[in-house]
Amino acid sequence: KAVRETVGRPEARFPDCGMQWIHTPPPVHLPAWPVRGAPDDAPFTTVTNWWGEYELIAGQSVNNEKRSSFLACLDLPQRTRAPLELAVYQESEVGSELPLLRERGWRARPAGEVSSTAAEYRAYLQRSRGEFSCAKASCMVFANAWISDRTICYLASGKPAVVQDTGPSRMLPDACGLFRFADAAGAAAHLEALCDPEVYRRACHDARKLAEHHFDAARVLPRVLDAALAPRSGRDHATHG
Repeated sequence: KAVRETVGRPEARFPDCGMQWIHTPPPVHLPAWPVRGAPDDAPFTTVTNWWGEYELIAGQSVNNEKRSSFLACLDLPQRTRAPLELAVYQESEVGSELPLLRERGWRARPAGEVSSTAAEYRAYLQRSRGEFSCAKASCMVFANAWISDRTICYLASGKPAVVQDTGPSRMLPDACGLFRFADAAGAAAHLEALCDPEVYRRACHDARKLAEHHFDAARVLPRVLDAALAPRSGRDHATHG
């Protein structure tokens, strides 16, 4: 199974390692993530890693960090009325770029302040206006249609998500509560649109419906079990993704 939608398909830009892959949408237990409102002045947030490593895949060195993707949107707070906040995991305070983010208009804080327990993490997401987040550069290189399980939790809570486009998808829209962007200008346009109360209201409704339709654990997990228990064909099945 794999949460990256294109793995094992002809259009994939990365090897399948000779195994048969089954796409598994990231599941969410909907009763644990009920719809929650947020104040009008609440920020769009995310909880994110920052640094990463380069990976060697099929002889290609690939950037596997989120830092470069966020820095490409460094001036985004100056292009939208929507407040933006990042809760950032960093390996150490040495070389922290939180001050740089704050200088450019971001609200920025260490992730440990809002995610030291599962309850704190859920409360942080649910008091947010929505999610804004970038993806690792490798996701765009391979166009694997990756989506974060964290984003699914925002959607389930009735929070629209503005996230980086990671490639063509059969199930991820560019509207209906999930707004994917290719660059900072596209992100700003989506965030500005969500400043309209009626647009935001519809997006909140659509976000929850998207989670119910595609990511409900009660729908996803039986399919995983069926696939795991089915007789195996000639190619080995991947057991994780």
